[in-house]
Amino acid sequence: MARASRSTGKRKHAHTDFTSKRKAAREDELLPIVGAAASPLLLVLDQVQDPHNLGACLRTADAAGCCAVVAPKDRSAPLNETVRRVACGGAESVPYIQVTNLARSMRALKEVGVWFVGTADGGEQSLYDIDLKGGIAIVMGAEGDGLRRLTAEGCDFLARIPMAGAVECLNVSVAAGVCLFEAVRQRGG
Repeated sequence: MARASRSTGKRKHAHTDFTSKRKAAREDELLPIVGAAASPLLLVLDQVQDPHNLGACLRTADAAGCCAVVAPKDRSAPLNETVRRVACGGAESVPYIQVTNLARSMRALKEVGVWFVGTADGGEQSLYDIDLKGGIAIVMGAEGDGLRRLTAEGCDFLARIPMAGAVECLNVSVAAGVCLFEAVRQRGG
């Protein structure tokens, strides 16, 4: 939640204790949620296990206007108090849907017109060269391991974020922010 700063009159970040605790959305809610969006933007997290990363991803997904965040049930962080605190309201506004089989859920989403852009250090194209308008799901891999083989194979594109420095990769929540806001930029928002 934000409040106005006395000195500048601009919004300033403030943590709030969220009393209405939304539960993770059910798997059968995924297609209706996506179907209700004119141009759905989703974030798919392939086995992100750190609750701080999940919270930061939910917060960024909310800021970017994602209609849902999707993750597998196994080896993924649950929606807990740490996630809610870090998400600063994102956990209450963006549906977090844990699915039994991520590859199957991706196929179902493809059938309703969603294109999948996976991120990988060895991606074939720069993120900035891919059209991110229309129904898009940005797919991020687990901390350290990246995308699993079947998840990567289910993506329509594998993108890399151009890196100019000496570090090899970004934290998953930072990379999610870069990717989601490139989609926002391309969509004119």
